Amino acid sequence: MNISAEQLTQSLRWRYATKKFDSSRQIPTETWDAIENSLVLTPSSFGLQPWRFIVVDDVGIRANLAKESWHQPQVTEASHFVVLTARKDLEEADIDAWIARMCEVQGSSPADVAPLEGMIRGFAQAMSHEARQQWNIRQVYIALGQLMTSAALLGVDACPLEGISAAGYDQILGLEGTGYATVVACALGYRSADDRYASMAKARFDRTQVIHHL
Repeated sequence: MNISAEQLTQSLRWRYATKKFDSSRQIPTETWDAIENSLVLTPSSFGLQPWRFIVVDDVGIRANLAKESWHQPQVTEASHFVVLTARKDLEEADIDAWIARMCEVQGSSPADVAPLEGMIRGFAQAMSHEARQQWNIRQVYIALGQLMTSAALLGVDACPLEGISAAGYDQILGLEGTGYATVVACALGYRSADDRYASMAKARFDRTQVIHHL
């Protein structure tokens, strides 16, 4: 099941923030299912998964989101468009739901996971509301990284979008009152043959500048 080191490096060198998608090409259902599974399998601190991923299929909604994205064409041209949202807080109910799910999947009893549950509750209670929200947002970026890497390994192009109005997205997507808020979005599909950015050399600092061994 493992890929080679060379395959991994080639996939990561191949990927880039796609500026122009081929709107005539759609991601096959089987491939998209794998990409969604990669989001489900994203790791998070304590396993809490303080997020919700919204796959926007509706053409009209995507057109409205483009207006809140500086009219970036990726929003409407890409095969798929995902909005990554984070919980606005980390409440007792969130922890209860996760503990119940963990017990269900792992066949554990509440007593078995009581030490972990106490640790999570203590961690959450020690932070302010704002700190908990920011912690959740940082978790979402782990999911974004997993999403883009998984797409690259499957030969699917992606472009993360932070140049968006999060408040505008929240309104269009009906997130008010849900406890979730937009963090970042990602367009996925296949690059256009005339996207000049595809052939540009990937500019990165030398490995010795960014990786230090102690």
